[in-house]
Amino acid sequence: MGPEQKSICPATIEMLKKAGTDGIQTAFERSGDLRPCPIGSQGTCCKICAMGPCRITAKKKDEQEEPLGVCGANTSTIAARNFLRMIASGAASHSDHGRVVAEVFNEVAQGHGNGYEIKDEKKLYQVAMDFGLDIENKSAAELAKEVGKLALQEFGKQDGQLTFIQRAPEKRQALWKDFGVIPRGVDREIVESLHRTHMGVDQDYKNIIKHGTRTSLADGWGGSMIATELQDIMFGTPYPILSKVNLGVIKSNMVNVIVHGHEPVLSEMIVQACQDPEIKALAEEKGADGINVAGICCTANEILMRHGIPLAGNFLQQELAIITGAVDAMVVDVQCIMQSLSSVAACYHTKLITTSPRAKIAGAQHMEFIEHEPLESAKAILKEAIENFPNRKVKPHIPKDEVDLVAGFSHETVNYLLGGLFRASYKPLNDNIINGRIRGVAGVVGCNNPRVVHDNAHVTLVKELIANDVLVLQTGCSAMATAKAGLLVPEAAAKFAGPGLAEVCETVGIPPVIHMGSCVDNSRILMAATALVKEGGLGEDISDLPVAGAAPEWMSEKAVAIGHYFVSSGVYTVFGVSWPTLGSEELTNYLFDSIGKDLGGKWAYEPDPEKMAQMMINHIDEKRKALGIDKARERVLYDMDMRRELETQ
Repeated sequence: MGPEQKSICPATIEMLKKAGTDGIQTAFERSGDLRPCPIGSQGTCCKICAMGPCRITAKKKDEQEEPLGVCGANTSTIAARNFLRMIASGAASHSDHGRVVAEVFNEVAQGHGNGYEIKDEKKLYQVAMDFGLDIENKSAAELAKEVGKLALQEFGKQDGQLTFIQRAPEKRQALWKDFGVIPRGVDREIVESLHRTHMGVDQDYKNIIKHGTRTSLADGWGGSMIATELQDIMFGTPYPILSKVNLGVIKSNMVNVIVHGHEPVLSEMIVQACQDPEIKALAEEKGADGINVAGICCTANEILMRHGIPLAGNFLQQELAIITGAVDAMVVDVQCIMQSLSSVAACYHTKLITTSPRAKIAGAQHMEFIEHEPLESAKAILKEAIENFPNRKVKPHIPKDEVDLVAGFSHETVNYLLGGLFRASYKPLNDNIINGRIRGVAGVVGCNNPRVVHDNAHVTLVKELIANDVLVLQTGCSAMATAKAGLLVPEAAAKFAGPGLAEVCETVGIPPVIHMGSCVDNSRILMAATALVKEGGLGEDISDLPVAGAAPEWMSEKAVAIGHYFVSSGVYTVFGVSWPTLGSEELTNYLFDSIGKDLGGKWAYEPDPEKMAQMMINHIDEKRKALGIDKARERVLYDMDMRRELETQ
């Protein structure tokens, strides 16, 4: 299979050809060489004890007894345990990110920011009220101490409930309470997930998935939401900003530093340190025209949203950035970082620098990021990159592809853009959904997966949705894919969107695809959905809304955690590529159907992005019909008598 069959991204195709010429193997080639285990990929390989691994296949028609593991576990139990463990790992990853942010926030609150500061006091006061604090006659510094302490306590709570659960619509909170899935504390639910899935503990697939619901909510309405809120307070709540995306943002005449990973406490300091006169002078001394910072994966999205730092690419482009020969340092922290970067970097001059004690890579240079001395740590890392600039082994080969995008849409800025400074409101969005100009809203998120054509499912799905007047909210690598396709600029509305959505986008001045941040920022989408409910006219719960979610190229356990907290919040959610419970018909039927009776949301699986789009649109239309807004309302020109009648009612 040639490069043209592996990606729809021109820069990716170009660099895959160069990789072939240079004799470099990438994830694209490895995925072709390694065939997925058909039993493991369907969720029925159990390896949680030494009596196995037990590779269980579904019961065949001519078999009288169901296949069982050594301990007697059936396919539903095994698949449910594996599914819960994926949720737990994903929730742990997001929530450990949130914990780091909370720890840094507490340092700032105690006056030991050393470069970090409180940038959004308005949001600080709002979060303080959400925590039930009395804000009257208190300074921002005083409130920060109280908020920081309470935020960190959310992780270790042993009883009660997570504070941000109360942000959900009241009907949703009541449903969670009745079903018994309100999370107590972030860490407690993750630990209990591992206990329940130990050999010989929970063996009822519905009960196992029920705890998966509780654990996923601890992520979406807990760890992830805490991370997003505290990051906004410290680094600034994002606002719309123009930038560029794709490998063309790498510059041959500059020191190129690629930040890659997920925790912005490091990347924020890298951006700040680049402005230091000493650092600038050193770059000039080494013959560079300056320092160019660009990002891969969700660290990229964090600094894009707040500073306009360009995106070098999404998950499957991390190796290709190094293959340009122009990356002087790739600086990584945690999550979605390929071990192969070390061997690829060794073929060029690139320094691969790990910075987290949680994530070291053999062959990489480790420079631990000291959160008590963040600016000094960032400067030391930049100096390594600058000193490496003269050591380039080959003439850089950088694709010319770079595309404009507009990002930086938080829940708050969407509210402001729709309603204005003094009347910030979701009412214009609700009104346009009710009148049919906007058919509904879709959240399209997630990773890349080399098992499918790179970026194709994201772009195809989103184009189909906006052509059918569905407003799309995006995060993570998915947003980068559609940005490279030119969908994240206001001009895209006239070119790609249906007439109703295009009219609204043109009036407000927004793209038809809204970039809301990194994967941890999916909590922003939850808040947007909640705002739609609270604005009125579209039901009493998130499950009443004409909305749907999708992860068309998912690959990580974090995606499963995200997907399940959306399902648990009442959202119909479709995954592509593969589905991890297909080995159990009973469990799969529950997740795709019966769980909807418990939670109002349910899962679906469809690898074809056009069919996926139609499934989402059909669901949106069903919700419109249930709300009684499925038929266009006749537009009536009111005369003065009719207006007077309205005023007297």
